[in-house]
Amino acid sequence: MSHESAVSEPLGNGSTSARRQCSLRAITTVSTFGGLLFGYDTGVINGALPYIANHFHLTPLTESLVVSSLVFGAALGAMLSGRMSDNHGRRKMILWLSLIFLIGTLGSTFAISTSMMVVSRFVLGLAVGGASVIVPTYLAEMAPSAIRGQLVTRNELMIVTGQLMAFSCNALIANTFPEAHIWRWMLVVATLPAIALWVGMMVMPESPRWLASKGRFKEMRAVLKQVRDTDKLSELDAEAREVRELAEEDRKCEQGGWRDLKTPWIRRLFLVGVGVAVVQQITGVNSIMYFGTQILTESGFDTQAALVANIANGVISVLATFVGIWLLGRVGRRPMLLTGILGTTTALLMIGIVSMMISAGPLRATLVLSLTVTFLAFQQGAVSPVTWLMLAEIFPMRIRGFAFGMTGCVLWLVNFLVGFFFLQLVGWFSISTTFFLFFVLGLGASLFVYRCTPETRDLSLEELEAKFKRTV
Repeated sequence: MSHESAVSEPLGNGSTSARRQCSLRAITTVSTFGGLLFGYDTGVINGALPYIANHFHLTPLTESLVVSSLVFGAALGAMLSGRMSDNHGRRKMILWLSLIFLIGTLGSTFAISTSMMVVSRFVLGLAVGGASVIVPTYLAEMAPSAIRGQLVTRNELMIVTGQLMAFSCNALIANTFPEAHIWRWMLVVATLPAIALWVGMMVMPESPRWLASKGRFKEMRAVLKQVRDTDKLSELDAEAREVRELAEEDRKCEQGGWRDLKTPWIRRLFLVGVGVAVVQQITGVNSIMYFGTQILTESGFDTQAALVANIANGVISVLATFVGIWLLGRVGRRPMLLTGILGTTTALLMIGIVSMMISAGPLRATLVLSLTVTFLAFQQGAVSPVTWLMLAEIFPMRIRGFAFGMTGCVLWLVNFLVGFFFLQLVGWFSISTTFFLFFVLGLGASLFVYRCTPETRDLSLEELEAKFKRTV
């Protein structure tokens, strides 16, 4: 054990502790601009799509391609960025992603053809998928175990804030600018948080757990000292020692990857992660996030009224996420996820019934809006924050980036299928039958969560790894 992890002395006074709290808050705020971009870029298409479709004369198939090209790119981005972050570091990957966000946004804004729009949205998706994996991992590895759930889910708060920002900007721009190129103004707004993310991450530290995995223990301890709110060095020493011992054990093996899945407990965790990723998407959340304007228009709103009504979806998503962050400090991940799935499944059933029983008009439109708000309250207050948190927690350090990247890829591929086929399903059958299908899938998701998901609350990442080795 090195000298720097064995010293025991007071860390300092209350002002030092306050500076550490500020440092952790700054790291959380800056890095979660990646979540804000994730939310804005996935939400903005909800309002921009009708104008893009009119500008480029899109068919239902090409509309689906414009929407789903981002999601397909996100699947690839999640898969590649996980392994790359294991090699090059979480901070460096977030810096690269901020530049890809900027390039993809500008390409989409200035697109002159459908093919250019699809390619630019695919590039943007690479950044969205990468941010969905790397930002929660970075926060989980930075956070003290006692507040890890609340800290990591700040990224989910920024995602839904980005979606609310997208819905609000869409409504404001739609009622302010001439219609000809209205969608370009909606898309270009995302350049601002992309630039802020790049500038901010230039001065942020690297993940202490990643530093330890590379044998850079002195730097690891310096980062922990920077972000831990404690008055006794012995507590920091204990965490640094635990992180170092596990890192040294992992360094005796080759870099984590597919061969690690031969180990039964790791393979089981990986399959649980894949299941949780699928569960989050088959609720049908992105049918509402991507096509909410069309759903509300089909129910009885006109386009501009639907854009304004979508703001209610964004507001409830943000409020529900605040509630979710509060609950994560008080209840377990597993009961939260199960409650959320049951709530979203019930809301989907009711949307299907209303769409089938009531003809398009003010009553149906109002009921569908209230049910989508209810759906999002359960989705964003429980399902989504627990999903991203659990995927950031459950994997062992040596394959954390790789495994999160692969499960994130699965999540985005399922997202792609939902986004691509939603309009097709509505065209083939009906909107009510489509939501009944999501209801059946939700029942299967509830059964999986009940039988297979572990509890991860109140344990450090190293303690979780030791627990899973013994029990999974």
